[in-house]
Amino acid sequence: METNATTTETAPQPNALERRLDLTVAIAELDKEIEQRLKRIGKTAKMPGFRQGKVPANIIKQHYGHEARLDALNESLERVFGEAVKTAEFRIAGNPKIDAKKSESTTHLEFTATFEVYPQITLGDLAGVELERPVLEVGQAEVDSTIDVLRKQRTRFEATDRAAAKGDRVTIDFLGKKGGEPFPGGQAKDFPFTLGEGSMLADFEAAVTGMKVGESKTFDMTFPADYFSADLAGQAVSFEVTVKHVSEPVLPEVDAEFAKSLGIEGGDTAKMREEIETNLKREVKSRLQSQLKDKVMEAVLSANPIDVPNALVEMEIERLMDSARKDMEQRTGKKDFPLQRAWFVEQAKRRVSLGLILAELVKVNELHAKPEQIKAIVEEMAENYEQPEEVVRWYYAQPQRIAEIEGIAIENNVVEWVLSKVKVVDKAVSFDELMGQPGR
Repeated sequence: METNATTTETAPQPNALERRLDLTVAIAELDKEIEQRLKRIGKTAKMPGFRQGKVPANIIKQHYGHEARLDALNESLERVFGEAVKTAEFRIAGNPKIDAKKSESTTHLEFTATFEVYPQITLGDLAGVELERPVLEVGQAEVDSTIDVLRKQRTRFEATDRAAAKGDRVTIDFLGKKGGEPFPGGQAKDFPFTLGEGSMLADFEAAVTGMKVGESKTFDMTFPADYFSADLAGQAVSFEVTVKHVSEPVLPEVDAEFAKSLGIEGGDTAKMREEIETNLKREVKSRLQSQLKDKVMEAVLSANPIDVPNALVEMEIERLMDSARKDMEQRTGKKDFPLQRAWFVEQAKRRVSLGLILAELVKVNELHAKPEQIKAIVEEMAENYEQPEEVVRWYYAQPQRIAEIEGIAIENNVVEWVLSKVKVVDKAVSFDELMGQPGR
């Protein structure tokens, strides 16, 4: 079929990666293709009053002409667009938008294809870039700190007659009033919370602190200006509170029973410390590597600013939103959780940019994963299980699982390559900061 395509310059372009092509399709050739399609349909068409394959051509055209024309035209446009893209050596990102043009031609149909291309990436120089590498040595202090966390996770509460203090669990009745009238959501019976955890507003907790069982109090407070409820934000209210129960936290002793609760047979506390130290070193190593990888990726992004195709960003936004919906459904049990597209735009742009840059970095510097690297990662991950050999077989049983490990190996290669190009400065990090336990 006779077709033609030319590149159209657009000025100004809303996106530096946007391109346009003018496409033409010969009407005579298109009509021939339509007739051929109708003939093929006629050979198998079934209609009341006619034998199969014997339906008159004019009836076939009446019923299937529109469908045949659309199919023939779409196939022609797909072909001519593909030929034009190949000639121009464009790398298409996403699907083209093809619009019909007004034309006075009696021999050709004219169209405009608008699309985006992948950016041409020239990798930036990392020389002179300084990168901080977080470091932390696990010692007995870190083991002790972890044991403290494990003890707090197994805290039990015992009733006490003393005044409520930080860390105590209290049960209260309360009634809130605004302008002398109760307000929605401002009252509860037998309401439990732990002082100091921040589940209640600071002024509310401060008022309850120091109260004893059976004691009642009325106090005034003002909701924060940024409180989530517009009806209460910045408003002065009063609360009537009665304390019904006060329980103080009791931590378990570090003894054989405590060790048994952690899965240590026989309750050997020395063995418990050894296992905690081994697991802690593994976890610290993983978190340090994760932080270092994040810093490397930021350095790569900063050194390689690029335009990203909107089509790829849109696809990534949809993927992120779909993932978020599934996550929220799993957490809350609610479907169709309301999400705003704007929440995901910057994350999507970053992920698309990083993906394009890393692909180029891997290709140019031959940082592809090697089989021995994949094997080493799988074996290291399998060490966390009682039967590592079974875990290794499980990974290698599915190509998709190994593809995920390959991605990890490639990222590791990128990290090592970047570290070899930049100035690395070790920076000690605190154990609490690394483990996400600030102020503990």
